[in-house]
Amino acid sequence: MTSSRVTDYVDRMLEAATQACAYVEGMSKEEFLADKRTQQAVVLNLILIGEEATKLLKDNEAFADLHSQVPWRSMKGMRNRIAHGYFEINLDTVWDTIQAALPSLIAQLMAIRETQK
Repeated sequence: MTSSRVTDYVDRMLEAATQACAYVEGMSKEEFLADKRTQQAVVLNLILIGEEATKLLKDNEAFADLHSQVPWRSMKGMRNRIAHGYFEINLDTVWDTIQAALPSLIAQLMAIRETQK
């Protein structure tokens, strides 16, 4: 049985990942790199994902270990890099994360939610 806190963390990560992807839907990389508002919206959501991953790891490491296919520690690490070096964010990495990692993360989190019903 999953605690309601873990469910909340997963739900908030899923919402933030979905939002970040929605912000860049239909955009080219060049358009993203030229749009500071979208960059900031996406970066905020990446921070939120990392915050929730950090809480999940702290509060329920067993759950994280049970779902080791999800890159919990990488999400935490990205959050720390962004939060502590905001003006040094590599937007190419942010773009690659949105394009490659977030769709996979969304699928993984949705699968976790399905098993919790």
